[in-house]
Amino acid sequence: MTNSKVDPITLSVVRGVLETTQREMTLTLEQTARSSVFNLAHDYSTALFNATPEMILQGQDIPIHLGSLIPAMKSVAKYFEGDIHDGDLILHNDPEYGGSHIIDTCMYYPVFYQGELVFWTVCKGHLTDIGGPVPAGYNPAATEIFAEGLRIPPLKLWDRGKPRNDVINLLLSNMRARRDQQGDFNALIGACKVGARALIALMDKYGKDTVQTCIAELLNMAEAHMRSLIAKVPDGTYTGTAVLEDAGHGFGDFDITATVTITGDSCHIAIQSPPQIPYFINSYEGNSHSGVYLGLMMFAQLPPPYNEGLYRCVSTDMGPKGTLCNAKSPAPHMNCTTTPMETLTDAVRLAFEQAAPDKVSASWGHANGCNIAGWDKRHDEEYVTMVLASIISGAGATANQDGWHACGPECCFGALTSGDIEMLEHSYPIIIHRYSLMEDSGGAGRNRGGSGTCWEVEPLDSPMTLITFGEGRRIPAMGAAGAKSAMVAPKVGSLELTRNGKTEVITNNVIETIHPGERAANRNPGGGGFGLAFQRDIARVVDDVRNGLVSEKGARLDYGVVFANFADLEVDHQATAALRATAA
Repeated sequence: MTNSKVDPITLSVVRGVLETTQREMTLTLEQTARSSVFNLAHDYSTALFNATPEMILQGQDIPIHLGSLIPAMKSVAKYFEGDIHDGDLILHNDPEYGGSHIIDTCMYYPVFYQGELVFWTVCKGHLTDIGGPVPAGYNPAATEIFAEGLRIPPLKLWDRGKPRNDVINLLLSNMRARRDQQGDFNALIGACKVGARALIALMDKYGKDTVQTCIAELLNMAEAHMRSLIAKVPDGTYTGTAVLEDAGHGFGDFDITATVTITGDSCHIAIQSPPQIPYFINSYEGNSHSGVYLGLMMFAQLPPPYNEGLYRCVSTDMGPKGTLCNAKSPAPHMNCTTTPMETLTDAVRLAFEQAAPDKVSASWGHANGCNIAGWDKRHDEEYVTMVLASIISGAGATANQDGWHACGPECCFGALTSGDIEMLEHSYPIIIHRYSLMEDSGGAGRNRGGSGTCWEVEPLDSPMTLITFGEGRRIPAMGAAGAKSAMVAPKVGSLELTRNGKTEVITNNVIETIHPGERAANRNPGGGGFGLAFQRDIARVVDDVRNGLVSEKGARLDYGVVFANFADLEVDHQATAALRATAA
């Protein structure tokens, strides 16, 4: 790191333009995309890279996208080394080349200035389909990646400014709901070009050398922030282990362990995971970088700038090839961005918290969601989408506050949005009977975990395929500082299918057909609590009951609060004191 070579005013202005450029790219995606995954749920991310390529700015978007963009960008640049030209546009989704999962499709646009490659604008988004035997790509029956969808290594969609329409048509012809995929492709392309336009204007105004000097300073600033934090952590080796539950593969629960070694102002993070399995939860190395970096950043809680400089003092080892967190082809992987990513994140965060217990916080609820597909008679065309509203869980509590409601899952860390229910019903032939917080779903603690959600749907006039993915249906989000829930069942996820007046509870990942008149309710877990639940202020428990967040039974079992008159929320203080004394 060197002393600043640019005045602080210019540095601040250039930094502001970079941040505004990224936000403009994000808004372009939101305003021009076709599918609800993009324009309602915002399941996309943007970033800017220099020519090295180093990430010079990551958007405040989806964490699972952003960490993997670093190795993916390097793989793409290396693949086309010596053959990158002004006007090229590269498409990529292959996890063997640093991608996350193949439904997350990424566009890379090289930005030339006065004949020299200076920047890359990059956009990644979750398409609603990528081909393959199961709509939306999530196939619980897949035993290899080839049963999940189109695997696209680095591929030029545009060559020196000319679209390769034959290639684009080939790709779109192998995807369901072509109109949605084509619209989202165009949105990704447009966002890349909007970003390039802004960067060229920035260099026109301040000059290429000044802009690059400012960027070098911002990279150094991020590095200094991370080194300063790590230097405050005692040298040593710390481990954290999180349990990944069996969600239907039959191999049992798995441990994922992170070992963090602190030496001065740098750290090394090593991951230990079991061998890869023939089920769609294997994570290739690029995706696992996202999980590791999210665990680190949950612990670090550093201020901006957010760029690759943060990780200069961080080295990683994802374990041997062929393991769950460092999978190799042909391992199936589509569920990897949530499972095992969130468990990997928990393991890394737990290891760091061993080193600095004062920064401990609870885990967020893990993703437990569904995709839907069918035939839309209104337009005489197929529909398919990932329902991001179905994975919104609760955030973990901290030492200072309760967890936020309906903010998760952990892999997205608050960046997803549910979108208007009416817009989903307008987009697809469905009726949504319920979208609400769930009583007793937040993890018990002195500070309560955020509540999870329930999303209940019925197809209107034709059968609907429903595919579930994720976990957190048996093991609740981890609490912190002694937090523990007596009532576990309301705090984990499940799928409830109601047919002919009977409700079936499903906790594995499945593919089901839902007919008109039948309902599917997806229940998401809440976040973990913080501190001893019996120490939660009684008035706060009463408020939670009043607001429908905690039941009478939950107040008694989880928090040791007994009501003398529940209708009036009158607390029996003597009985409450006696019950709470049993936990002393």
